[in-house]
Amino acid sequence: MADFTLTAAPILGGIDKAIAGNRILERDDLALVSIATPLGGDGGLAQALKSGWSLDVPDPTRSTTNGDARAIRTSPDQMLLVFPHATPDAEPHVQKMLNGAGYTTDQTDSWVVLEISGPDTMAALERLCPLDLATFDADSTGRTVMEHMGALIVKLGKDDFLLMSASSSAGSFLHAVETSYTYVT
Repeated sequence: MADFTLTAAPILGGIDKAIAGNRILERDDLALVSIATPLGGDGGLAQALKSGWSLDVPDPTRSTTNGDARAIRTSPDQMLLVFPHATPDAEPHVQKMLNGAGYTTDQTDSWVVLEISGPDTMAALERLCPLDLATFDADSTGRTVMEHMGALIVKLGKDDFLLMSASSSAGSFLHAVETSYTYVT
């Protein structure tokens, strides 16, 4: 039998595109692991998250960050841990760090993550997103739809956002973001 070596490839080919001083960057360097809180395990999970990543459990519609790691509240008793991790073993790594304090599922291949930034970012997002992003401060999050595709949005800074959507519609999601930028520049 022949030996094959499979190499992971970015969902969107690792796009890093400039549009009139704005940037669209695929963040294929990030692992995404969902963490659910066991019944009665709030304190243990909070302690494990603090011990493992120096992160607090985020409040609803918020994220917490420490360096490169970010915890995003996605629903009651659930969050998404986002952090740089090059190998395909993110979930076992998180489970080991949590030491059983949370239930984990690897979501890395289920989502495409775009970081968008630049002076026209708010205008581009206003065309795509029904949320009032003017009320968002850094670390605010929201679940929404963009061009009929489910999305999770995180405000990183003044004109800097993480956008996440299903990897199965990544091409359409990227097209919607690119098109919105071209209409406002």
